[in-house]
Amino acid sequence: MKQYGKLSGFFGGIALCAVICLLPLKGLSQEGQLCLGLTLMTVVWWAAQIAQSGYVSGVYLMLLCLFKVAEPTVVFSGWTGSTIWLVAGAYLIASAVRGSGLGERLSYAFILRFVRGWRSIIVSIFVLTLILSLLIPHPWPRAFLIMSVMLVVIRSAHIPQKDASIIGFTVFAASVPVSLIFLTGDATINPLAASYAGEVSFLRWLQVIGPPALLLSVLTLGLILLLFRPSAPAAPDLEEIRAAQAGLGPMTEKEIRTLVWILIAIVLWLTNGMTGLDIGWITLLIAMLMSMPVVGGVLEAKDWKEVPVHVMVFLTAAIAIGRVGAATGMNAWIAHTLLPASMPENPVLLALCIAGLSVVIHMLMGSVIAVMGVTIPAFLSFSAGAGADPLAIIGIVYLSVAGHYCLPFHHLNMLVGQGAENGMYTQRETLKLSLPLLAAVLLTVALSVPWWRLLGLI
Repeated sequence: MKQYGKLSGFFGGIALCAVICLLPLKGLSQEGQLCLGLTLMTVVWWAAQIAQSGYVSGVYLMLLCLFKVAEPTVVFSGWTGSTIWLVAGAYLIASAVRGSGLGERLSYAFILRFVRGWRSIIVSIFVLTLILSLLIPHPWPRAFLIMSVMLVVIRSAHIPQKDASIIGFTVFAASVPVSLIFLTGDATINPLAASYAGEVSFLRWLQVIGPPALLLSVLTLGLILLLFRPSAPAAPDLEEIRAAQAGLGPMTEKEIRTLVWILIAIVLWLTNGMTGLDIGWITLLIAMLMSMPVVGGVLEAKDWKEVPVHVMVFLTAAIAIGRVGAATGMNAWIAHTLLPASMPENPVLLALCIAGLSVVIHMLMGSVIAVMGVTIPAFLSFSAGAGADPLAIIGIVYLSVAGHYCLPFHHLNMLVGQGAENGMYTQRETLKLSLPLLAAVLLTVALSVPWWRLLGLI
């Protein structure tokens, strides 16, 4: 059955591309029409998971070049900027924090101090995710690290399987909104979203996107506490957790060096708006220096395997959708043809309309990065004369797309945690949260408008 779905998606994507290329689309250039067809084909392939995302993305990139839809310098423009290199640096830093034992040590220390019952377990997951988002600039290794610590809590408190799956679900659900607070909270998609507004500093992102993302995190936490009740009280055995902490031994020189480099990275991230140093190059340089003799000694040659080539190819394709779409006129055509002729003048209603349309497109397309590549350029083009700052429009679309999901495949953070061997949850939990979470996302967008007006963005 799964193979049938892959075959249907494969041929369905090709058929859709052919139909788009043959339709008389008025006002769209031949290159723009071919870009639209290839983009929709790729989106269908991503959604149907006909192959690993890196392979699908590679096909898309090669076809753009072979059919001369745009110059290779435009297709691969992501590699001439820092966004993709930031991903490599982020994975290497995450490997250092996880491999040195520093992240696990900090997590145990936090749990011993603050965790005493069910509510504090759920709250601690969100707080740990926030703290570690400054140390590990990618949500997946961060979530798996927290999950490994929570497994100790689950065992020590003798938490039943049903309740353990709620804890696992919370670990990965927390990674969705909390990862949006800091620019480096998700080094894959946050910088990609920011790139549509040009140069965005760490503090500028924190000022504009941080408060709405924090509000969405609190609302998500409240919904989980309200909707997912434990079947039995939970009281972790602190002695067992202390034993796990003691098993790490005294703090090693490798951990100390990792901590020093992380603190240096945080300082440089926080001050990049003043220094003018690009956050991507900073991240990659810190990762490289962690391997140097004398000053480093944290990363080794084997750690390069932690950098996923397929994610970087996938990100290249996602960037290409927006940039090739702009170069060929596809983005402007989508905005002019598919979006409403007029939108409400009231900024709150306008934001809710953009959010609603973004959510609908996300539910149909599935991939957060793919949806961003299509919707953000289209809405920026559509709202160009409205006087709104691009970062505000990006914020509306991004919070709506990256903050909400219905099924696990709608957000990779949720997809990687699904299954008994990972977060122990199924799609049943994501479906249960989906509608209340949609209300939380729309409320967050509505309440963000006054904040952005205060900042002079709207």
